[in-house]
Amino acid sequence: MKIAILILAAGSSTRMGLAKQLLPVGKTTLLGITIEHAQQSNADKVYCILGANAETIEQSIKKHNVEILNNTNYKTGLSSSIVKGVKHITQLNFNSVLILLGDQPHVTSDYLNDMINTHKIHSEKIIASHYNKTLGVPTIIPRVHFKELLKLQGDKGAKAFLNSKKQELIQLENANFHDIDTKEDYQDFLKSINLNKNL
Repeated sequence: MKIAILILAAGSSTRMGLAKQLLPVGKTTLLGITIEHAQQSNADKVYCILGANAETIEQSIKKHNVEILNNTNYKTGLSSSIVKGVKHITQLNFNSVLILLGDQPHVTSDYLNDMINTHKIHSEKIIASHYNKTLGVPTIIPRVHFKELLKLQGDKGAKAFLNSKKQELIQLENANFHDIDTKEDYQDFLKSINLNKNL
């Protein structure tokens, strides 16, 4: 079974007011952490989808040697990045796609591997994350659903799709996932990793 990870990082970070993909975290960036976790997982290939500020962000993640897909339609919403990535991997020999956001630094390689291992046992099932009382990404979606993913539109991403497939998915609970959407979210994340280092 071959699994491709799509890291969605094409947004313009309007709530943050600056490119959050470039926010420094230790010796790397917010997006850099996500790429590292993805590359340390048992997935077969990692793609990073860029859009806004693509050239600057590409330079900042060059050391990670990740394959980049450029989404020129990023202004139409998050779904356009999913469509871009799925269209690319449909031409390749992948059985499933793992969709991951570039602003979820709490998603570790261990969690991604838990998802991948669950999917290997239940290969026909969608594996979705459940947090904040909702279904969302990271999620693993088998190839049989790729055509439906290519029809996604707007800024809701995969949520509506996941909610329509509740009978066909397995939920993994995780209370620690938080998107980094505001400067306060970013400061809270920095505090949390500093606290962990001091334990």
